[in-house]
Amino acid sequence: MKLSRKILATIAVVVLTAQGCSTQEVKPDIAKPASEDKSPLDTSKQEPALIIRKGDHALNLVRIMDGAVCKNDQQGAKGEFLLYADPADIDRIKKDKGEKVFSNFEQKIETFSASVFEKIINTTTLTEDPFALGDYEANQKLAKQVADNFKTEVGNNIDAFQQETSLTIDIVAFPPSFTFYHKGCDINKMNMAE
Repeated sequence: MKLSRKILATIAVVVLTAQGCSTQEVKPDIAKPASEDKSPLDTSKQEPALIIRKGDHALNLVRIMDGAVCKNDQQGAKGEFLLYADPADIDRIKKDKGEKVFSNFEQKIETFSASVFEKIINTTTLTEDPFALGDYEANQKLAKQVADNFKTEVGNNIDAFQQETSLTIDIVAFPPSFTFYHKGCDINKMNMAE
């Protein structure tokens, strides 16, 4: 079943906007040495999956959300989060409740995603790992840790959202997109960075 462009566009408006979240696309500066104020990951042209499975549901990628959080004036992170939804659910909800209901859904997803990301960054040790074999390995480990913790923490929010709305979704952190700030975190600069 294909999503209509209008429904896809409606769902695609979801953006993390809670405190400290960017609304611009995140592109790590891989040319900057890690000894400066941030440690980017090698994105290696990795692409997110367009379709994932969640139980009996095939979910389509409907939005890439950007988020940025400063834990303090020295440490923070920015990265991308992938929003997947069941196209059959979207069509059913559109027929039953109309398209306007999706703006309420967007606000709910936006709010809990931003809150979970902020919680994860605030509780994660972002200092550089002295036991890593280099900056690349340290950043890979940190990105995996943040993605795993996000997946665990966001689960209850997703379950509650699905029960309330009957829209099957999943939200997944995309580790290759993460940039970690170790020696200076400024939300205004992160929001302006490309």
